[in-house]
Amino acid sequence: MPVRIRHMLVKEFIQIFRDPKMKAVIFVMPVIQVLVFGYAVTTDVRNIATAVYDLDNSTASRELTARFAGSGYFRIVEYPEDEARVREIMDRGLAGAVLHFMKGFGDDLVSGTARLQIITDGTDSNTAGIVLSYASNIVSRYSSQVLLERLSRLGKPQTAYPAVELQARAWFNENLESRNFYVPGVIAILLMLITLMLTSMAIVREKEIGTMEQIMVTPITPAEFILGKTLPFALIGFIDVLVITVVGVFWFEIPIRGSLPLLFLATSIYLMTTLGVGLLISTVSGTQQQAMMGTFFFYFPAALLSGFMFPIANMPEIVQWATYLNPLRYFLVIVRGIFLKGVGVEVLWPQMAALLVMGFVTLVLATRRFSKTLN
Repeated sequence: MPVRIRHMLVKEFIQIFRDPKMKAVIFVMPVIQVLVFGYAVTTDVRNIATAVYDLDNSTASRELTARFAGSGYFRIVEYPEDEARVREIMDRGLAGAVLHFMKGFGDDLVSGTARLQIITDGTDSNTAGIVLSYASNIVSRYSSQVLLERLSRLGKPQTAYPAVELQARAWFNENLESRNFYVPGVIAILLMLITLMLTSMAIVREKEIGTMEQIMVTPITPAEFILGKTLPFALIGFIDVLVITVVGVFWFEIPIRGSLPLLFLATSIYLMTTLGVGLLISTVSGTQQQAMMGTFFFYFPAALLSGFMFPIANMPEIVQWATYLNPLRYFLVIVRGIFLKGVGVEVLWPQMAALLVMGFVTLVLATRRFSKTLN
């Protein structure tokens, strides 16, 4: 390694680690973010606060209510006595669902078809859809049992009414746990955020503290300067990936079915892009405040258009085309493919190739943008 680059590395590491707050940002924040996403950010719906407005109070209504309560998805919180209280419960958000048994529900069930009303809070459409799906499954199973008992009483064979039995199996995330989907994505999200923040302020900090003039009179080349600025942040990025992976696998029991060397190879290619973007922001910024604003101006759209929280397929077509310029989109596919699917280069090479091209272009632009002269 050339002496000039080695001196730059030593200088950058000293500048990074002499600030205790920066140490916390680099090493503590990733762990906190993984814990937050692992415990708090989930699309799994359980313990749904449920009110039961039972005007029938029959054996059938009580039995069906018991099935809802025993499912593990619904938690009975109140038995309102009138419609005004039902409306108040929903308005105040005291319950996410209301089971409304009409008067005569039990008699109607014996004689033919009975009606049950399920009221959900549609403010969060995703949660409401899941609640309705859970309720539909519980009611469907109860209805099948009632039908079989009726056939048994009538002395008819229970196979008189053919049915289709669906046995579903999910690949890669068998229990459909959302944390298995989100925690690996935290690697991509945090890696981009940390490397963008560090590198976007790398060059502009030299301008603000007045050391750019000293660098100008040295024989260091722009390429060596850029390399000396990016290597420390790349090493920090690898450490963060290792920390997040260890927490995800051993604490949250996230499966990692693929190759760890492939994960670090893909990370190195991804870092080329994030570091290059950060350096570009740093070269066009005059102050650290401008660099920070530029970082968040790039980061938030990248996170929203990456597929981390919202499926890209649901976005307008013109926005879907824009996501092809987002490096986070490609790395999320790689990380989830390695963790959950266990796929290799033969499947992930298009994403890796796209990141390689983007990383090369951004680093070249950052190197050309940098000049050893002050405006």
